[in-house]
Amino acid sequence: MSTDANLIRADRFAEIGLIIQRDAGLIIERWLRRAAEEKPPATAAHRQVLMDQLPSFLAELGRALAESGDPENSRHCVPAVEHGEQRWQAGWSLADLIHDYQLLRLVLLNYLDEVLERALELREVLAVGLALDEAIAASVVGFNQFCELQARRQTDALHDADRRKNEFLATLAHELRNPLAPLRSALDLIHLHGTDPATVDQLVEIMDRQVVQMTRLVEDLLDMSRIALGKLTLKKVRLDARTAINQAVQTVSHHLQLKEHELKVSLPSEPLWVDGDQGRLVQVFVNLLNNAIKYTPDRGKIALSAERRGETALVQVRDNGIGIAPEMRSRIFEMFTQIDLGDGREDGGLGIGLSLVRRLVALHGGTIDVCSDGLRKGSAFSVTLPLVEPGDNSFAEAPAPGHLAVGRKVLLIEDHADGRRSLALLLKIVGHTVEAAENGRRGLDLAAANPPEVALVDIGLPDVDGYEVGRELRVKLGPELFLVALTGFSQPEDRRRALESGFDAHLVKPVDLQTLQSLIAGHFGRR
Repeated sequence: MSTDANLIRADRFAEIGLIIQRDAGLIIERWLRRAAEEKPPATAAHRQVLMDQLPSFLAELGRALAESGDPENSRHCVPAVEHGEQRWQAGWSLADLIHDYQLLRLVLLNYLDEVLERALELREVLAVGLALDEAIAASVVGFNQFCELQARRQTDALHDADRRKNEFLATLAHELRNPLAPLRSALDLIHLHGTDPATVDQLVEIMDRQVVQMTRLVEDLLDMSRIALGKLTLKKVRLDARTAINQAVQTVSHHLQLKEHELKVSLPSEPLWVDGDQGRLVQVFVNLLNNAIKYTPDRGKIALSAERRGETALVQVRDNGIGIAPEMRSRIFEMFTQIDLGDGREDGGLGIGLSLVRRLVALHGGTIDVCSDGLRKGSAFSVTLPLVEPGDNSFAEAPAPGHLAVGRKVLLIEDHADGRRSLALLLKIVGHTVEAAENGRRGLDLAAANPPEVALVDIGLPDVDGYEVGRELRVKLGPELFLVALTGFSQPEDRRRALESGFDAHLVKPVDLQTLQSLIAGHFGRR
């Protein structure tokens, strides 16, 4: 008897082939039971994936055996390739795949031996084994091809992410240079014409605007990091969404004027009550308005509307700007995605604003969508927020302006020389008496010699940890001291650690003078 593979393939095995086609369901059930006995946790996975390709595979396997005659006949290998791809998608290893075929071989031969009214012939055993070996080879090929395809996709995705990261870093450098250039020029002009009040006023306005821009860039980056790490905490209260919208409009009014845009605001007469963080909702609407301002040519039209839509508040920002290409709409909310402004302009931002907006909206239980008919046809961003029943609300009132003029004895502990000198000068100008120290030990000595009413302590000191300085000041000077942490660390756990160390407040650099003044006035106003 010949055992040549080609001769075996060319032979016909009609009886066993027809049995395999006819009883494919029974064979699969036995296969499932055998797999469950050897590997019980695999039972669910088997039931999930086997019923897709296995019936067609066994049908083609039986047909190939019954209708053979062509040595190249391998129709059963087509579903075997799909079977291999399917196993990869289900999380199987290559060893699992091969072992499963080994089980099939045993189950199939045992079943044929039971149902035939005669003993299996050696050539039939060899034919079944040869066909299954071919199927194994085809499945392995399919398995490996799918692995390679996925690896290529992952590699392409990594290359794309790396490219976008590099573009982001280049854009970040560009965006930081933009405000630095006018700041540098303003300083040079102050050196040259520092005695001209009109010139100084103009330069101060420029410098303030650029510092606000740099601070916004840094805050956006920090917010994305906090969200990615799951560390962004919302301070939700029951509020009228119209309040956040109006505040956002006031925030962007200067940019609107610079580009001579026409903004039409349409708000309902009734409140739109939502549970939200007012600061973060303002941030959402400011981002969307700034986006419309940036991507709309001068003297454009922008519309901001809000309305009740069922159980949600719908807020829309529309513009007649440059629009969005169809291929960009699906990516517009992805990190680092930027739209080309055209005309050689590079004012594209960091590509994180809309990604941040989407995540902030999601944290409020809402959704955001974008519509555009294409380039140069404008765009519309729609935000939905779940509405709630109205309830009692209380917002902290800002201290009366008169309180801000009261001078206090302030101790400033800051190791950064320029930061220390500039903040000390500001505090003196607004009426405070200030002593400054460049490290923790010097600050503690000054506090012991001349106890302050207010202590501003940098956390990252070179000698003594700022938290420890805060604890020692609290022990020595008691609850009468208003103790404020000044730090570049802005995570919720940093704020918590500061409060646990005895600080009354936690401010993130760069510190806004009005915010600091309000804190000081508010503290002493409550006493």
